[in-house]
Order: sequence, then structure tokens, then C-alpha cells
Amino acid sequence: MKRNAAKLDGGTIWVGVNYWSRTGGPLMWRDYRPEVVEEELRTMRDHGITLTRSFFYWPDFMPAENTLDERLLRHFDDFLDRHLALGMSSIPTFIVGHMSGQNWDPSWRAGRDIFSDPSFVAQQEWYVRELTARWKDHPAVAGWLLTNEIPIYADWPSRGIGTLDSRAVTAWVKTLVEAIRSTGATQPVSVGDGAWGAEVTGADNGFRIRELTPLIDFHGPHVYRMENDQVRQHLGAAFICELLDLGGKPVIMEEFGLTSDYVSEENAAHYYRQILHHTLLAGATGWIPWNNTDYDALWDQEPYRHHPFEMHFGLTDDQGRPKEQLREVRRFTEVLRKVDVARLRREDTGVALVVSSFLEKPYPFTQPEDHTSVFAHTRQAYVAAREADLPVGVAREADGIPEDCALYLLPSAKQLTAPGWRQLTARAEAGALVYASYFTGEHGVQRGPWWPKLDETFGVVKKLRYGLTDPIEDAELRLVFRRDFGGIAAGEELVFAVAGTEHSRSFLPVEPNGAEVIATDAHGRPALLSHALGRGRMVLCTYPIEHMAAVTPRVNPEPTWRLYAALAAEAGVAPEVSVPDPRVLVGRMAHEDGRVFVWFVSEHEEELAFRPTLPEGAGLRDLDGAPLTTLTLPPFGVIVAELTA
Repeated sequence: MKRNAAKLDGGTIWVGVNYWSRTGGPLMWRDYRPEVVEEELRTMRDHGITLTRSFFYWPDFMPAENTLDERLLRHFDDFLDRHLALGMSSIPTFIVGHMSGQNWDPSWRAGRDIFSDPSFVAQQEWYVRELTARWKDHPAVAGWLLTNEIPIYADWPSRGIGTLDSRAVTAWVKTLVEAIRSTGATQPVSVGDGAWGAEVTGADNGFRIRELTPLIDFHGPHVYRMENDQVRQHLGAAFICELLDLGGKPVIMEEFGLTSDYVSEENAAHYYRQILHHTLLAGATGWIPWNNTDYDALWDQEPYRHHPFEMHFGLTDDQGRPKEQLREVRRFTEVLRKVDVARLRREDTGVALVVSSFLEKPYPFTQPEDHTSVFAHTRQAYVAAREADLPVGVAREADGIPEDCALYLLPSAKQLTAPGWRQLTARAEAGALVYASYFTGEHGVQRGPWWPKLDETFGVVKKLRYGLTDPIEDAELRLVFRRDFGGIAAGEELVFAVAGTEHSRSFLPVEPNGAEVIATDAHGRPALLSHALGRGRMVLCTYPIEHMAAVTPRVNPEPTWRLYAALAAEAGVAPEVSVPDPRVLVGRMAHEDGRVFVWFVSEHEEELAFRPTLPEGAGLRDLDGAPLTTLTLPPFGVIVAELTA
């Protein structure tokens, strides 16, 4: 299957920064200081950043209906001209009613609904059209964004979840995009909503990404996740990029970052390094961190007065001095230059991670956990696949299961549609290996696996009792392998953490009926079984190992990566380049001239030395041409090398 790494027209790669000047934050246009702006832009450019995402603070730029503040418009003229003089560009953002923990209404809104009140929508349409018309031909304008995180502005207590009408939202986006295009503007356009729709999160906030995809030119995720596991944290944004392989549109990391109030500068640099490289490997082709500078001088100005940690997301401090995060961005841009990133692509893969359509589809009579658990389990499976160095691709059931993979992973999925199961069994009959792990759900409503013909599909007799679960009573799950399987030897044990709710902490009791028992649990019960189906196989894990890992803090790396590596070996899709240490993740990208580049990314807080497994006769050299044999990664470090024949 193909994996997305689409670029903007002309192969454009954006490395930018979200920008407010340190002299005013959102109010910078009232007291515009061009000499400070010049200094700030020059610092960004000198560190490899050539683009800003800029913002029209709505209450100031549009002080009354059908009215624009001409003085502020002239300030923005100067702002764009300074970009042009420095060889930089900017993406203006129109409707800034939310920013950094504060919502701001224009004084004339009068409580009207943002999306459906005809008069208020008409005012937004006029505003967007007028500003676009003024700057559509300015060579420093790189693109347009409608909003900043408008689901929070529309309904801050819910962030739009369950409160916004998707039909009204989609019609509103269409109206504003058409307002931009009516001026003759040709730059790429997106929404600026954070890409937080059901297709990514499992919670419907009205901004349905599939419905908006035909209207926009790129997806722009905003990722600020708080996690309880280091590897899930580092791979969280990458997994969201994978999920945004929708419509073949580019994925731009429109917002990510951290406040220095939460983390040391050293660890801030580690986080930036991990996010930048992992999202590149996951298909992102642009990066715009939040944000350019700190705002200590604005301590008594909203939003910083009541959200003081928001003062310190900067790549520079409040005096304009670079932080280590900014130097990390500069190092990343050097890698992009050396690998000629505009001409790189992600290689096709034979390993598919199946995402149940219950993540995004509002099927009747289902529970919220049915949707959000799909995200949690597939993300944990993505982590395990990356630890096994598998070039995994995300295959959405909603789009149909791809037919060209050798290995399909269905992790801890309670629900899949009947057509989805038909497609998976057809893939096995055609010669693939299909793996699925049991999961009964996190709640008591229709508790059990929605798996039609489970017995016939997996060659077992299920011993379930209606309305009851079979609880996992051991403190840990021990899988004992009865024969060699992939790279796992007979007699080896894999030990998993046990976790879950009173409903989900349960296993599937079965007896083999045509299936071969590959591994048993500590009580001798079948835990991993393989069943021939046509020319391929169905492999059943009777424990929800991905679910248990997903709800366990500080669990990674955990043994699921060993199982996935073995499945890949059994399916004939073991990775060509790998490291037998799950703390080092391997990724690859191919240049259009035939060169292949390999990323080695450490998930460990200490230095790691290793010798990677390579194809016979192959070697590695660094990006300056020096040969590499034994590699040493610093804490949370990255090495990018060229694979040589």
C-alpha cells in the first residue's frame, strides 16, 4: 500500500513558526514596532525558518461591521514587506477569536452564532474577502488559514464535541473558502481548526475532516498531547499524521511545541527533535511550531495574566535570545537540506494497521468509548510496530481494506463491520497473514466481540457465556511459545502488563478446532493460535494486549513489538534494516534518484551503541559521505544515514 507524503504545489516544504511579536502578543498591531519585528524575523531566518503563521486579531482589525482599521492594515503591509526583504513568507490567519487560553469576541457580534447566523456569516465573508483582496498578489503571502482553533471559540466548555452541527460548519467553511477564491487568490488554504475531528480523535466536534477535505489544500494538525508514557508522547503527533492520510492532501504540522515552564531546556530540545523527525517519517511535509518568542513583558495582559505558562512557548526568550528548541529546528533544517527532502517519498509497505470505522462513523446505539478506544489501541499498536521497525501503513476500514499487503494488524478491536470482516478474510484467503486480538469493550453495553463467525474464521470453539466475561486474574500475562514463530524460539516467554476495566480486563476462552496453538498462557490455555484460510492465515490472540498496554502508564517498550516482528517474519515482510533493540526506532525514506535514507531514533534517556541489521552487502554512510559501522545515539538522539549497496 502507498503511504502519504504529499507536498504543496511545486514540492514546497514549509519550515515556519507561529508568530506574535514579543512587544504585544495578540495586541502587537496596536503598537507595531517594525524594528523589533525585523530583529525577530531575522533571528528565525538565521535558524532555518523561512515562514511565519501570522494572525489578524479580529476585534482590532474589524472594529465594527463592514469596517477595517486602515492603520492596522498598513502595519500588516509593512510586516509582509519585511518578510519579502528577508526572503521569507507568511500565512495570514483571519478569524482569531481564540488564542492561548482566551476567547475574544468582536464588540459587534451581539451573541450571533458563528456558523449559522446569516448576518454574522456575511460579515465574516466580507472580512475574509476584503483582506484577501488586499494581499492576494503580495509575493510574501504563502497561504491562508480561516481560523485559529475555532471549535474552542465556538463552544469552549466542550471544544465543540457534541455541540456543533457539522452541516453548518461545512457550509461555513465552504463560504469562507469561496470568499478567498473569489478574489483570484491562488495560495493554498486550510481551516486552522486543529484537525481535531472524529476521524482523528473519535469524538465529533462538528469539523468532520472527510467533509472538509475537498474544500482545503492541506491538513493542519495542532498537537499538544499530555501522556503517561514517553514513547507514546514522542510518537503521538506522528500517529495523527498517519491518520490524516485522507484525500491525498499534504499534512502540515500547523502547531506543536511546549512551554519552558513545564520542562527543562534540554528535554524541550529532545521533544522537538522527536516530533520533527517522527512526523517527517509519518508523512508530514511542513512544520510550524508554537511559537517564535516569550512574552515576559506582557505579564499583566490577557491571556498571559491568567495563563502565565503561555508566556514561555517561545523558540527565543523575551529578549530574543535563541533557546535550544530553536537550535534543534536549525539542525533539522540541515538534515532536510542534505537529504533533499522535497524529492523524498515514503516507500510503499506490505504491513497494514487496520483502523476500525468505529473510530469515525456515528453508528447508532454505540457508546463514546467504542470510538475513542479505537484511537488508543491503534496508536499503541503503531508504537509497537515502530519498535519492531516495521514500515507500517494506516488502513482505514471506512476506505476499504487495501488488497496489496502481506500482513494486516487488527489490534484489540471490539467492533468491525461485517463488510470489514469479509474483506479481511478475503485477504487471508488470497495469501495474507491477518492478526486480530480479542477485546470485549470498556463498558457493559453489548459487551463482547462483534466478530461474525469467530469460530470458523479462527479455527476455534469459543467457550464464552452470555452476558459474562472471563476475567484476567493474574497480575501479568505470560505467553509461552510452543514452537518457533518468526524470530521467537520455542520455549520463550513474553510477559505483558495486565490492565483494564472490570469489562475489558478479560480474555477469550477457546479450544482449537483446526487452528494450531502457537503460544499458551501460564495456565496452559491457548493464547495465540494460527488457522489456515485459503492460501493465508488468520492469527488470533485471545488477550487484549494492545488495550492493556494502552491503559498502562510508562509501559513502552513492551513485548508486543516482539510479536509484531514475528508476525512480519511469518508473513515475509520483515524489515531490511532493523535494530534488535526496541529503544531504537528505524524509519526509511527514498529519494527519486534511487538513494535510500535511514533514520535511527533513540527512545532512551541514556547513550546507546548498536550495530544495525542490514541487507547482505549493504552499508551505511553519514550525510557527509563517511562510512558508518557501529552507531552511537545520544539520549533521545537521531542519526540519519544513507543506505549503500
